[in-house]
Amino acid sequence: MHPTDIPQYAVDNALKRRGTVHTITNVNPAKTALVVIDMQNVFMKEGAPAEVPVAREIVPNINRLAQVIRNTGGKVIWVQMTHTEENTESWTVFYKDLNPPERASIMLSWMSPGSEGQALWPDLDTREDDLYVEKNRYSAFMQGSSNIVEVMEAHGLDTAIITGTVTNVCCESSARDAMMLNIMPIMVSDGNAASTDDEHLATMASMIRAFGDVYTTDEMISLMEAGTGAKVQNAAE
Repeated sequence: MHPTDIPQYAVDNALKRRGTVHTITNVNPAKTALVVIDMQNVFMKEGAPAEVPVAREIVPNINRLAQVIRNTGGKVIWVQMTHTEENTESWTVFYKDLNPPERASIMLSWMSPGSEGQALWPDLDTREDDLYVEKNRYSAFMQGSSNIVEVMEAHGLDTAIITGTVTNVCCESSARDAMMLNIMPIMVSDGNAASTDDEHLATMASMIRAFGDVYTTDEMISLMEAGTGAKVQNAAE
């Protein structure tokens, strides 16, 4: 698991800007979504082309958060990176400029609809009445990437608890764009996974300084419980 302590420079910056570390001190659970980014076999399975080993370690925390979100009236949104042949032409920077042909072909095959790689990791506590969204860019909230904004609006959701992988790529991109669209993002420091501790912590620092807020799983659960006015049952109990 990655360290959860926010770098001191980010804490100092937050204090200087607003006099407090955390900008979000309460949440309305009924207007909150747990947005789970790319917890798919292509990123989770041992030996997969985009494997992030720490991603397997955060599964229990995501499952705990999912249960509490459901119990407090919010929604769980499972986001899956999904690519087709069309993406090789519409996103040539990714498929032709930033990745060699062999790797680009492998990634396409692992993220194609219905493939094993595109599927969600089996240990995740997914439910039939959760919400499911497919995206075709790093950010789920980028225009044209997915319909997550419409899905959240349809359910009256204005806060996104961001979890998943990779912390500093798809998760951070999604959190930043959510904020730009007037959706409040909260990143979970022990509910996101990156390739290294440094990359993970750099994202946490950026988030708490300028884009939203950062809490641990336990802290996030406490905020959700406080929003209901009573302690709720969660999967860890």
